[in-house]
Amino acid sequence: MGTQVSMHVPPTDASVEVASVPDEAGPGGASAVFGAEALAADANAALSAGGLVTGIIPEILTAWEAHHQGITELIVVDSMHTRKRMMYEQGDAAAILPGGFGTLDELFEMLTWGQLGLHKKPVGLLNIEDYYEDLLCMVNSMARRGFLKEENRNMLLSGRSTEDLLRQMRNYTAPVTGKWIRKENT
Repeated sequence: MGTQVSMHVPPTDASVEVASVPDEAGPGGASAVFGAEALAADANAALSAGGLVTGIIPEILTAWEAHHQGITELIVVDSMHTRKRMMYEQGDAAAILPGGFGTLDELFEMLTWGQLGLHKKPVGLLNIEDYYEDLLCMVNSMARRGFLKEENRNMLLSGRSTEDLLRQMRNYTAPVTGKWIRKENT
């Protein structure tokens, strides 16, 4: 089986491109794990590339979202938190495409878990048309002002193309985590 990439994405041409990228690490193409019901174009691209598609959706959203009938697996869970946890568990990386509050919530939860040493998975923004430039400036400001260690700031990857982001993800090495605040600093 190839690499599984958790995709926190709304439907875009770029998400289709990420879903259809074959995995160089193994046969069968990359698998995609979608945070909501797998979007038809994204799911079809991954399936066409020989991958597997898992949709993870909270029960509360099942009445609002259409269900793709051709995906490999659909998992209905009890909450948004359970959905995020399952996406984290099933994915080897998180590719974040342009989105809204929910997308940013998922992004920062994955980064926080990495900062705490709970995982060593790459997390990256597909910065299409510089969508995430303002967010990257804010993250850089957080590091410059001492709210983020530089090694934690560098946990957030960013690429302007699918190929660039996936290359960075393949080469990613998680930082060694240490304590932020020691008793003598309190």
